[in-house]
Parts: sequence; structure tokens; C-alpha cells
Amino acid sequence: MSPDSPAPAPSRVSLPVLGMSCAACARTIQLTLEDTPGVGAADVNYATGRAVVTFDPAAVGLDDLVKAVREVGYDVIETGSADGQAEAGEGAVEDLERKAHEAAYRDLRRRFLVAVGFTAPLLVVSMGHLRFAGSDVVQFALALPVVAYSGAQFFRGAWKSVLHRAADMNALIAVGTGVAFAYSAAATFAPGLVAGSLPGSARGSAPDVYFEVAAAIIALVLLGRLLEARARGRTSEAIRRLVGLQPRTARVLVNGVEAEIPVAAVRAGHVVVVRPGERIPVDGEVTDGASAVDESMLTGESIPVDKEPGATVFGGSVNTTGSFTFRATRVGRDTTLQQIIRLVQEAQASRAPIARLADVISGYFTPTVISLAIATFVIWFDLMPPGARFTPALVNFVAVMIIACPCAMGLATPTAILVGTGKGAEKGILIRGGEILERAGQIETVVLDKTGTITAGRPEVTDLVAADGTSEDALLALAASAEHLSEHPLGAAIARAAAARTLALDTARDFEALPGRGIAARVGDRPVAIGNEALMRERGVDVGPMRGRIDALAAAARTVMIVAAGPAGGPGGLAVVGLVGLADTPRPESARAIAGLKAMGLEVVMMTGDNQATAEAIARQVAPDGGIDRIMAGVLPDRKAEAVKALQAGGRVVAMVGDGINDAPALAQADVGIAVGSGADVAIEAADITLMRSDLGGVAEAIRLSRRTLRVIRQNLFWAFFYNVLGIPLAAGALYPFTGWLLNPMIAAAAMSFSSVSVLTNSLRLRRA
Repeated sequence: MSPDSPAPAPSRVSLPVLGMSCAACARTIQLTLEDTPGVGAADVNYATGRAVVTFDPAAVGLDDLVKAVREVGYDVIETGSADGQAEAGEGAVEDLERKAHEAAYRDLRRRFLVAVGFTAPLLVVSMGHLRFAGSDVVQFALALPVVAYSGAQFFRGAWKSVLHRAADMNALIAVGTGVAFAYSAAATFAPGLVAGSLPGSARGSAPDVYFEVAAAIIALVLLGRLLEARARGRTSEAIRRLVGLQPRTARVLVNGVEAEIPVAAVRAGHVVVVRPGERIPVDGEVTDGASAVDESMLTGESIPVDKEPGATVFGGSVNTTGSFTFRATRVGRDTTLQQIIRLVQEAQASRAPIARLADVISGYFTPTVISLAIATFVIWFDLMPPGARFTPALVNFVAVMIIACPCAMGLATPTAILVGTGKGAEKGILIRGGEILERAGQIETVVLDKTGTITAGRPEVTDLVAADGTSEDALLALAASAEHLSEHPLGAAIARAAAARTLALDTARDFEALPGRGIAARVGDRPVAIGNEALMRERGVDVGPMRGRIDALAAAARTVMIVAAGPAGGPGGLAVVGLVGLADTPRPESARAIAGLKAMGLEVVMMTGDNQATAEAIARQVAPDGGIDRIMAGVLPDRKAEAVKALQAGGRVVAMVGDGINDAPALAQADVGIAVGSGADVAIEAADITLMRSDLGGVAEAIRLSRRTLRVIRQNLFWAFFYNVLGIPLAAGALYPFTGWLLNPMIAAAAMSFSSVSVLTNSLRLRRA
């Protein structure tokens, strides 16, 4: 590469990582990747099991990243390319990941069943105080398979963490159970080595053994991990459902003959055949046939959408009735479905600012707990009477090691984001990440762009005022006959209104477009002029008799088109035959949506480039009870960002709602930019939150979901911190001087397992939001 050559753009890869057991594991992998030369940033998410890495492909390759992860004791499902998608085709990585997790779950269940099978009789012997010749040897024999086989993963993980100087959850469990088992084995086979410091040694009794403690702890921790694995699987159901929408094959026309090919082989320009009940494989444009298509996977809207030639269809949606063919326009990673999957995956892998404290604590948690456990042992051994010091010191040491749970803190935020963003995707609400979700939960002011957001974004005929001797249908037919050749939006609206009434139109000729004024033409043999008052003055038309009606329509925020016509066969003598009022009408759901925003305690602002009178008229239609707190009229597109900035200067957290294209500067300026559109028009990457259906009600849904998710995150973090702050002192014996009560390590293991599962269960409540 020459010195003047531009540097290659950074690549981004999402690596599915196997073998993580707690947040400390994720932190170890993240620090390792960040220290790899050529890596710009790395973000490892324990809940999703993915590492998102941004790197310089000229300095480091994908193989180097995989090697770095494996060197610290974890495995990676190789994606085959730097964009995180398998070369074998779309969805292949997800299949490999699912199979790997299923295999890991089966292995975990097998180890748990072995642990239960040997721990149950061990507890009967130990807790039943069944003492007989060789009873300690029997307990050893029952505990050995549990420690050596069921608990092997903890000891392997702990050894790897020691090698890389990064203690994790495995270290806590391995040290706690290993000490209990090793001490008990020594007491069984070499009692003379430990008898001198044990209670009752002066009487020559056999030392106590704690095989049941080691075995029960391993069984309970495995149970917790089984429940955690099942719950974590449920948190990512939304992604699996989205991936499952992609058909494996497509039926294309090759030289007029249908051929079934893998969907990965479909290319732009291929003509694809779709039959009733089939999923559409890629995005495209209908070329022949008609049908109704269920697009609920995109928009959350359950009503099928009619499709005719020229209409856009989306991969993953379901053809319900008729057969049709379409020309593929976007395939592979460019389809709308794949963009949604990518966006949701990135959002779920992201971190919210609220989680930073938990991340920092998790990084120092395990070494701190080990230090506390050692301190607990030393204090108990030092303060207790010489004849009874070792047993409580050992029991409390193990209890402290086992009860501490960094997993709950590691899972508190990502699991809630995982479920919240997945739930949003199911509803057609795409949230770009945890930081956006957190900001959206703090929104105080919502700015609504009028055109295309509150209103439909295109003019419609709202009023017909016919002069004496003319009917409304005759007026509309005359205007539509003249306007159907026009390309102006107002002319198109008049033509649509006539078509809706199935009116017969006459032939127009001598058509003339008059920019800024209107049009002129001959309809049949009659000269016709349609336009504003300036055109009427040019043509010498007296609008005085209609003055009151013109002013009334203008006051109601209508655009007034004056229709004038002359006698058949005559060259002039135009007279007003009626008025056509047009307006960009509010969406049907706008009033309900604005009322919903107000009910949530939000300040609602309407922003428009229209004049104040027009803006106030629209505001009265959609919020007759004063639901719009402020109207910002006369704001040109290049000034919208400044208007949003002015609101922010007042200390408000502001959301801007627009169409994602014309309002791009304002969307970028706002604390949260929300793009409202349809699957056909919306640019998914245009805003912080994208609503896939053209329903303003989705704004309130998105804010409500964000607030609920933020509330769950706070609940999870509180529980995770509260549990550890309370549990560790109890395990250390803080209540013993007052109550004589010590925490059994087996109860500590059960509490530790419950802590992680409770956080996951709380996050799963969002699925019912």
C-alpha cells in the first residue's frame, strides 16, 4: 500500500463465544481482545454469548481474534467472514450456535443427573448420622464422581483463570468445594495429619468430614446453571423467531421454467414465484398477480396488506391467498429482514450506561471475595477456642466462597435489554441499543413533526362547495377531468376523490400547467381553469360570491382550489362553478396516540413549516382538549434541529419524531430520534428508534417499553447488589455473636443459584409487556 492510499475501513465482527459462566469470564475475554494489536474496540456480552469486535483488517485477521479467545480458555463458533455471517448462507451461524448450546445444555443436564444420583444417598448417610465402620470411605466413594465428573468444569475453568491471572466464578466454586473435599479426604485416609487442630481431638474422636457439602454444592450450582441456561434461551427467542422467518429455498423462473434453489443463491433481478401460504424469500417488486400478504413480522400489524403489480414485498412475510411473481431487488444481507436481525443483535449486544458500575464491580469481585473468605477463615480460627476452631473456620470459609454471586450483577442489565429489544422487534419497534433504550426511558418532551407524522403526508379532498345549479359530483367530475393529466399532488388528490366515487370523466385537451397558480384545459368543449385566486384574477373571474366560503375554508387549514368554467364551445366568459378544499388530513390514530403520550406525563410539541393558523387548526383536530402543549409553526427544515436544541437548552430530555429522511438533522440533534414509517419507506438506520408501521401510537409504546425495561434493570441491579451485600456477611458468620447461627454452605449454594435465576426471571417478565 502506498503512503497516499487511504486506510482500509475498520471491520466489525460478532463472534459467538462458548464457555462463559459469569460476567468475569466476559470481562476476561473483552480485556484480551482489547489488548490484541489492531483491535479498536471489543464488547463481550455474557447474556448473549457474543463478542462484538471492531478491528483493522490490515493489522489483525479474524483467525487472530479467534486464537486470542481460545488462548484464554474459551471457544468460538467461527462465522467464516468478517461480517459475522457464515459463508454457507444466511442463518447458518445461528444454526451452529443453537446446536452448540443444545449440546452444552445436554452435557450440563447429564452432569447434574449424575450429581443428584450420588449426592442423594450421600446426604442420607451424612445428614442421617449413619456411623458405621468405613462410613467415611463410603461417603468419599459417593462424593468422588460428583467432584471429579460433575464438577470437572469448575476445576478446569478455575485452572484456566489461574493461568491467565483472571479469577472468575469457577474459581470460587472450585476453591470452596475443593477445600471441603480435600480436607474430608485427608481426614478419612490420614486423620493424623489434621487431628491436632480439630474439635474433640483431645478425646481422640475421628475428625468430621464434609463430603456432602462439596457434593451438594456442585449439584445445586449445576441446577442453577440448568435453570439459567433455560431462562437465557427464552430471552433470545425473538432473534430465533426472526431468523426462522427466512425460507431456506426460493422458486425462481429460469427460461420460463420454475426451479427451486437455495435462498442464498437468489440474485437481484431473478423472477421469483410465490404460492398461497408460502413465505416470501427476499425483497422485491410484484410483476404479475395479486394477493394479500401478512407483514406482521415487520410492522406488528396483523391485517394483511394487498399487493398488486408494482407493490413492494418483503422477505419473511407470508403470502396468504393468491399466487404472484416478483422481481428480486434486495437479497442476502440487504433484505429488510436481515437488516432487522442485524439491528436487534447489535442492540442486544450493547451496554447501557446504567450497567457500567456493575461491570466495574464484576471485574474486581472474585479477588475481593477470595480475600474476604481467607479473612473469614483467619478470624474464626484465631478467635475460637483451640479445641473448636477449625470446623467453623472451614465452614464459613466455604460459605463465603459459595454464596458470592457475580453472575447476578453480570446478568442484571443485558438480560433485560435482550428481552426488551426483542419484544420491541416483535411489535415493529426497532431500538438501536441499550444506551438508546435507557435514554428513551428518560424522555420528558416529545416533538412531533406534523407532515407525515401527525398527518398522512399527502393531500386529500375534504370539502366540495358547488355553486348554484351544480352538484358536488358534477363539480368533482369536471375538476378531475381537467386534473387527471396533472402531476401535481393536489391534482392527483382530486383524481383519487373522483375515482373513489366512480365518477365518469370527460376527455381533456389543451392542458396547460401554470406553476404557482393552477392549470387550464378544455374539458369536452368547455374551457376550465382550476387554481388559486391569482389565476382567477388573471382570467378575469369574479370570486366575490364565494368570498365567505373561501375564507372559511382557509381558516380551517384547507388549501382552496377554485374551479371556473365557461360555456361549451365558447372561448372565455369563465365563472366560478365551485370550490375544492384539500388538506393533509390527520392520521386516524393521531388523536389516540397524542392522548396516550399526555397520559404518560409527557410534554407534546408539534413542529411544522406551516403558518400558525394552519398549525392550530390541525392541533384542534387531533387534540381538541389541548393535548398539544406547544406549537412551533413556520419552522423550515433547516431550522428544525435548532428548534430541538432550544428545547434541550431548557434541561429537557427531548425525543424528535419524524419520517427519518426529511427530518434527519432534527432526529440527530434530539436525545432520541424516532423514525415513523412503513416497511416500504423507512430507512432502518435513520434514527435511534425505528417504528416499522406508520402508526404514531408506536411512539408511546416505545417509550413505555423503554421505561419498563429501565425499571426492570434497576430492580435487577438492586437485587444483585443487595443479595451480595447481605449474603456475604451472613456467610461469614456476622450473626453468630448475637444468635449463635451459622450459614450452612449448602444453603449458600442454593441461594447463589437462586440469585441468578431470579434476575433472569424478572427480566423475562418483559415478554408480557
